[in-house]
Amino acid sequence: MKYTAPRPMAVLLAALIALLTGILTIMFVFTKTSNFYELWIVYVLSVFIIFYVILYYALNNFIIHRIRPIYKTIHNINIPDKEIREKLEDKDIISVVDQEVREWARTKTLEIDQLKKLEQYRKEFLGNVSHELKTPIFNIQGYVLTLLDGGIDDKNINIKYLERTEKSLNRLISIVNDLETISRLESAELHLELSKFDIVVLVEEVFEMYEITAQKKNIKLRLRTPDNRPVMVHANREKIFDVVTNLVSNSIKYGKKDGHTFVDFLDMDNRILIEIEDDGIGIAEEDLPRVFERFYRVDKSRSREQGGTGLGLAIVKHIIEAHKQTINCRSSAGKGTSFAFTLRNANT
Repeated sequence: MKYTAPRPMAVLLAALIALLTGILTIMFVFTKTSNFYELWIVYVLSVFIIFYVILYYALNNFIIHRIRPIYKTIHNINIPDKEIREKLEDKDIISVVDQEVREWARTKTLEIDQLKKLEQYRKEFLGNVSHELKTPIFNIQGYVLTLLDGGIDDKNINIKYLERTEKSLNRLISIVNDLETISRLESAELHLELSKFDIVVLVEEVFEMYEITAQKKNIKLRLRTPDNRPVMVHANREKIFDVVTNLVSNSIKYGKKDGHTFVDFLDMDNRILIEIEDDGIGIAEEDLPRVFERFYRVDKSRSREQGGTGLGLAIVKHIIEAHKQTINCRSSAGKGTSFAFTLRNANT
């Protein structure tokens, strides 16, 4: 579509031409002066003013014609011509476009920085996945090769190596299952069927599962409920069971001997706060911001010795966020750790 001149400029141009024409007409027709030198000066000045206005108008129109496509390209969106004209009708067109270019540059810089962070995260993630898979795969390879080299006939090692192979296979399966769970949670493919249930009963079921494990370290599992009343929440029971299982398991795994694990419930009107606290080895302050990252381990050697895929807390965070709730961690090295998350109060 052909671009038309801004209306205020056209009106100003017409007014100036009319004014100067009138002045010249009056001077030549109604004045009695015979000083043609003065008339010539007035005439030259008038022509110069008219030429200046015409040049300004033409240059302004020329700039607008060339800036408008650049302006649209910078935004890369379908801006209506009327809106563009309104923006470019500003007296200082170059300043308008300069501001837009600076804003565009800042936006693109932020996007590039974000892409760099995502690329770095992708590299770290792939490195962590390969590292986690490598250990059980190499273990399985070693056991199988030993059995193929004649160990299968040795009754002292064949059963032992087959059992170790099974453990490594189970670890591989756990890693793959956890990765699949995270993938489904992140892609929103996991449909959460919500129901009303007593979170206290759920925690008691988890305690029963880990009772023997806790007894080996003489760790006491305790519930602290208000007046021993049920605490009803509205959530997906199966997934919340996984959350509590993971957090209680970690509290025992990293808890100190003769220690404790407490679970508290706090009524926050439309939400229930569930806090799982232990007095174990704790987490250093510099590690706290990364505890929910996939494969991040505070103590890599100790964590791998005690098992786990390094994906548990990442899954926990995704499950809680899928419920549109929050989870946080408080800890001090050597003093214990507390994980607290919220769920919707079913009584509100």
